[in-house]
Amino acid sequence: MSAEYDVEFVEREEREARFLVRGVTPAFANGIRRAMLADVPTMSIDEVRFIENSSVMFDEQLALRLGLVPLTTPPEGEFGDDATVTLAIDVEGPNTAYSGDLESSDDLVQPAEQNVPIIDLKDGQRLEAEADAVLDHGKSHAKHQGAAAVGYSHLQRVTVGDDLPEFEAQESQIVRGVVEDDGELVSTSEFDHDLSNRYPGKQVTVEDVSNAFVFHVQTDGSMPVDELVTRAADSIESRARDLEEAVQL
Repeated sequence: MSAEYDVEFVEREEREARFLVRGVTPAFANGIRRAMLADVPTMSIDEVRFIENSSVMFDEQLALRLGLVPLTTPPEGEFGDDATVTLAIDVEGPNTAYSGDLESSDDLVQPAEQNVPIIDLKDGQRLEAEADAVLDHGKSHAKHQGAAAVGYSHLQRVTVGDDLPEFEAQESQIVRGVVEDDGELVSTSEFDHDLSNRYPGKQVTVEDVSNAFVFHVQTDGSMPVDELVTRAADSIESRARDLEEAVQL
């Protein structure tokens, strides 16, 4: 990333993170959000071949459910854009078919969640099928969106003033996300999102910090959140480079 702006993680887990980006415009912040949703390719089931389906659901309904099962996506460069991975499922009732029953032909592509229910099979019913998973982008279909949720908001700076006048009741002051307090980044969950809990009896003002945005990102398990953010930034850089070259022609 460019040295003109700064990134700092506030909360960081494999599938969920909050991080602060300083020195970017609202348009750029929205571009990062859109890139995470639309530009980062993931593996998803695209075609299903049913060998036996004696359940109560039509083939098309089951194919839709299988297509929405998140699959782990290999690191960039492992697969080409036209790569296909085959998965198979064979479950006989009385039993429930789960995403974890999908067996993949490639260890790098597996169900990201093992307990997504697909169909409840009664006695004598069976689901046997093969499916092809392909690499594609969220802008082509929502099932290829590795970001389950992406949001951002202005970083808010808290300034603590004088004591409240005597006998003046302090009202709740709700803020959500992350605030900057005397140069420190603080998650509002630490004080139940109410500034009156953190600063009882104090006058408090809150203002947006210019060109500083806090992102909250959750993935569907197809890849770690760090990789999702990095790939999104790379896609913006690549498109900017292509545009620069086209303009110079």
